[in-house]
Amino acid sequence: MQPTVARESLPAGVWGVVATPFQGSTLDVDTDSLAELVEHYESIGATGLTVLGVFGEAAALTVEERSQVLETVVECTSLPLVVGVTALATRPAIQEVLAAQDVAGPRLAAVMVQANSATPQTVIAHLDAIHRATGAKVVLQDYPLASGVSIPTKALVSVVSACDYVIAVKAEAPPTSVAIAELSPAVDVSVFGGLGGQGLLDELMAGAAGAMTGFSYPEALIACVRAWHQDGYEAAHRELLPYLPLINFEQQAKVALAIRKECLRERGLIKASGVRSPAAAFPESLRTGMATHLREAAAALEAAKTTVGSF
Repeated sequence: MQPTVARESLPAGVWGVVATPFQGSTLDVDTDSLAELVEHYESIGATGLTVLGVFGEAAALTVEERSQVLETVVECTSLPLVVGVTALATRPAIQEVLAAQDVAGPRLAAVMVQANSATPQTVIAHLDAIHRATGAKVVLQDYPLASGVSIPTKALVSVVSACDYVIAVKAEAPPTSVAIAELSPAVDVSVFGGLGGQGLLDELMAGAAGAMTGFSYPEALIACVRAWHQDGYEAAHRELLPYLPLINFEQQAKVALAIRKECLRERGLIKASGVRSPAAAFPESLRTGMATHLREAAAALEAAKTTVGSF
């Protein structure tokens, strides 16, 4: 009898979702800031990077700019990459994947494809066509806020079961911990949470392998996930607790992207925090509150640096 071959699965940990920095009033892509941000992720121990995702404002980039962003990331880090696919329709999605493969080559761990229908057979046909045309491994993303598609968790399970080239699921349909608790025992691939780490502790308890998300202090997410895998809930809770006010602050509806980019700018990780339309700009009325949360986070990070095995 042939031994069972374990299915490929994306490594557990924190896959940082990379913002796309823009320059001043022109809002041209700032490749220098992008390089610095990517190098920071590698220096703090991210498992990998997710590029051209929703937080990377991929939908607001031209085809040429997407290539420019990906080329910069490939040149600046040795980390494995997941590249987001913006299109929900099959043919343009295939073109996006082929373009990503041309730039990233073997560094491409997978492409992240959104569930484009509530009907599992439709999603399976979509993914099959992409895989046949490109050979790419897939992270299946369930993010109704971005896609406009609400797919039942049982349907996601059936899609993953039917598509052996799907190597992870990114679960971002609230309540995420409920979906992850159903997904994790039913699929034999990694399941990741997102949404800025807002539900990270509950997601880990529900069976998540880690987080695939953006946050202005990704050190906290990495420390939390490491602590969870090494020592369990109490250790993970200690690592994340000081940052929870900032995580909550960054996740405010309609302005989350602008807030997080402004926090990254305040940290010195990018030079400017502009966002492209139709994203809303940073509300100046929140600046005092942001400063308070950033001071608390900076103090927590400095305290962690004095602890063995922490940042």
